[in-house]
Parts: sequence; structure tokens; C-alpha cells
Amino acid sequence: MIELPGGTFRMGTDDPDGFPEDREGPVREVSVGSFAIAAHCVTNERFAEFVDATGYETDAERFGWSYVFAKFLPKELRRASPRLDGTPWWCGVTGAQWRRPEGPGSDLDGRGNHPVVHVSWHDAAAFCTWAGARLPAEAEWEYSARGGLDQARYPWGDERTPGGEHRCNIWQGRFPVHDTAEDGFSGTAPVDEFEPNGFGLYNMAGNVWEWCADWFDRAEQNRAMRGGSYLCHESYCNRYRVAARTANTPDSSVGNLGFRCVVAR
Repeated sequence: MIELPGGTFRMGTDDPDGFPEDREGPVREVSVGSFAIAAHCVTNERFAEFVDATGYETDAERFGWSYVFAKFLPKELRRASPRLDGTPWWCGVTGAQWRRPEGPGSDLDGRGNHPVVHVSWHDAAAFCTWAGARLPAEAEWEYSARGGLDQARYPWGDERTPGGEHRCNIWQGRFPVHDTAEDGFSGTAPVDEFEPNGFGLYNMAGNVWEWCADWFDRAEQNRAMRGGSYLCHESYCNRYRVAARTANTPDSSVGNLGFRCVVAR
């Protein structure tokens, strides 16, 4: 956990490349108290400790399926799995869950230090309770992600690849048909990959979306998500920007969504 003193910062953005419908702006001053935040997302190894200790069953396990990016699936499974209208690159795969991220036949071999995925908001909150923590408020998450920078687009500054260096795990190429994986990864990366931000926090942009405690829209029963993922691309979803946000229902799970914990001080 990284101890942060809290303070006042400028939250949100008026970036023309943003999504006004996501209510990213206006820029406003927000204060947060002191808290500690995990340096990285909860890993598969750590989530396994939680499950082994409690016998917890995730929403995806109870439902019997979860969403997997189509390109990660064997041809037969891809053809047999229903797809989402409007986002046909997502397949509803029977048997997909945190232990089997790509469904039947897949496992976590070599991915113990990768972020756990296929976890719902309910699952993340249950883990946090077990760990003596909680999910971050959006203001805490954005304060942390900024790493002490004022209104920078990314956790490290305004350039996406400063000096040609990849600083996060996002999509390169033509979405959704071809990922060149120039950043070194297609799919999740280890939670401590790439340089941390000014506060010592890893992967506050890209890799996996992160659940936050807040409602995105209480009327629609959606919880907020932050940070973008390995599927974000400038042509479709440049939500790997610090101020970007989106949402999902609290029982939803998908192969590019995880979480990290905070503790109030």
C-alpha cells in the first residue's frame, strides 16, 4: 500500500478528445482525505488466497459464464458463443471465470502476477472486506492516478509514448481486428509492468479497468470504472486518459476488468 496524504486537486477534464456523455467534466477542485492505495491491482495469486480462505464463489461462477474478447478464443468456441449487439468483439462464454479467463481449456499458468479479471463489483467489494480494505472512491482513484501532476492527460504526462516509450498496455494497430502488441502484450500484463507514476502506482492507465466504489448512474444501477484496458484504442475508446470514466452493472464481469484496494487513514 502507498500512503497518500490527500489534499485538493483539479479533477475531471475539458479535453476535446473526451466523452462529454460520460460526465468527465467540468474541471473542478476536489479534496480528498489521507488514505493508502495498493500499488497495483489485485493479482490472480492474491484473489486465490481469498477464495481458498473463504470459499467465495464469484458472480461469473454462479451465472456460469462471462464475456471474453473474441480474438482470444479458439475458432469453435468463438463460433458457438453469443456476441453483444454493438460490440461484437465480446463473446458470452460458458465456463469463463477468473480461474479460466478464456473459458474451458484455459488456466492461469504464468499469470499469477497478472490482474484478476472476470470479477464483478460485488466480488471486488467482498475481497476488500476480507482484506480489511475497500474500493476507492472515484476522487481518490483520480487523485492517485494523477501522481501529483496537474491536469496531465496520462499518469506520466501529456504524451502517450514519450520518447517513443510505451508507458501502458493498450491496443496498437487496427481495432478490433489486429493488435500489433508493440507495448509487449496482447491481453493482460503483470500488475507491476511499466514505470509507476509519481506516487509509485502501477498501471493506472491501460491493462484492466478498475472498479470504484461510486455509482456512475444510480438510476441505471451502474458502478463507475476507471483507467481503461488493454483493449482501449484511440479510434474507439481512448479512455486510458486519467479523467476518463465508464460504467457497468455491479454483477457484470468481463475479461478486462479488475480492481485495487484502498484503506482510509
